[in-house]
Amino acid sequence: MSATGSSNPEYVNSRVRSRRTVLFDEEDYRKLVRMGTGEIARYMEETEYETEMNELGTRHSGVDLIEYALNRNLAKHFHDLLDWAEGELYDLIANYLRKFDAWNAKTALRGVYSGASAEEIQTDYIRAGEFDEQLLDQLAAAGSVEEVVELLETTIFAEGLDAAFDEYEQRDVLVPLENAIDKTFYEHLLEDVDTTRVNRNTPRGLYTEVLQAEIDFRNVRNALRLSRTGTDLDPTEFYIAGGKLFDESELRQLVGNLDELVDHIRESTYGDELSSALADLEDADSLIQFEHALDAALLEYSDALSYTYPISICSALSYILAKEREIENIRAIARGREVGLSVEEIERELVVT
Repeated sequence: MSATGSSNPEYVNSRVRSRRTVLFDEEDYRKLVRMGTGEIARYMEETEYETEMNELGTRHSGVDLIEYALNRNLAKHFHDLLDWAEGELYDLIANYLRKFDAWNAKTALRGVYSGASAEEIQTDYIRAGEFDEQLLDQLAAAGSVEEVVELLETTIFAEGLDAAFDEYEQRDVLVPLENAIDKTFYEHLLEDVDTTRVNRNTPRGLYTEVLQAEIDFRNVRNALRLSRTGTDLDPTEFYIAGGKLFDESELRQLVGNLDELVDHIRESTYGDELSSALADLEDADSLIQFEHALDAALLEYSDALSYTYPISICSALSYILAKEREIENIRAIARGREVGLSVEEIERELVVT
């Protein structure tokens, strides 16, 4: 692992291709949704999750065992990515993996706010970012939301959280704090990037293109949620700068008219990828399937870039997104089986490309 010298995308991409061959596929999910939690655990013991399942099996069982094994396995694979990468490639991957610092910060806030135990909060951590064990332990054990914010003062999220804390106190909802974390994460990623001139012939340009798609899809998700619910919340409170699809004024205008919002998305760069999902959305009562379609589209978009530009960071980012989605799918299956959801209900929660 080195953050100096030249990048080594060829080496990293060859390792990533090997890791992608063991990701779960549609057939694996078809089997899992018909199993009980004990059967899911035994199935995972026969896959690349074997090490984590065996190491944790003496302390945990059922869904807890599956949760801990998934999170530990995810962290292992992403730490391996950093061990393989060098130079600018290392820096770009390390910055992107701070998304799990954002996840863990929001997990701590939600857990403390809802009165969850420190152990319950720890279960939902994904230890793949830069937060060390001491900070994660302190966050989980915090006695108040204010204490969580204070503990995060040494991180990149400090300034945004400080600015949002007054609003949290006034409204007693976590939305301002969670939005501050998300915005800080993407602002930090794009600090040294010129989003107005994206050059696909450079590693940083391709990196920017994937990030812009991720930001656009997050803004689309938030905009549609606000539009469908008819809320009076300010759309710009949820807006993340840096994408290609909206600016703040467009978002504010379009949220008030669902038909215009859908037309705007259909006529955008992503219209082809989202055309069938948009058609379903107009007839649907729920956004869930459309949001899953967004996740699938982002995976396909990043995959397309990784195949078109193999000597770039795109393969690494595509793998991160695919591995993250595998973890979410297995978690959804295990939790669904635990609470007695039907096969059809669980399958609707999965994102499979």
